[in-house]
Amino acid sequence: MIKGFKDFVMRGNVVDLAVGIVIGAAFGAVVTSLVTNVINPLIAAVFGQPDLSGVLAWTVRPAEGDTPATVLSIGAFLGSALNFVLIALAVYLAVVVPMNRLAERRKSGAEPEPAAPAEDILLLTEIRDLLKR
Repeated sequence: MIKGFKDFVMRGNVVDLAVGIVIGAAFGAVVTSLVTNVINPLIAAVFGQPDLSGVLAWTVRPAEGDTPATVLSIGAFLGSALNFVLIALAVYLAVVVPMNRLAERRKSGAEPEPAAPAEDILLLTEIRDLLKR
């Protein structure tokens, strides 16, 4: 059972899906907490603002008419970019690096390749594919 689970997890599509959805969402919560509880207080101490949204923000007023003023907030964009970089770094360190190490071990022969599917499984797969047409 564990070998079957390991073979299932080591498929490329399953790992990509896990990285994109599950791990990304989990690290998203961690990074949001890091930004809210650690980085934003540091920003408040340096810039006197509670977060980056008030830093590098300008109000843009139209020249004429009844169009309301809008806010151009470079700081809010920088905050979102910081969240993205931290999440990407966490996913890279927690998933991509270990997967690359495992691929290197397999390439060098230290970790065996998963066994090819049995002949009956290949035949059933071919029948399934023919029925889909």
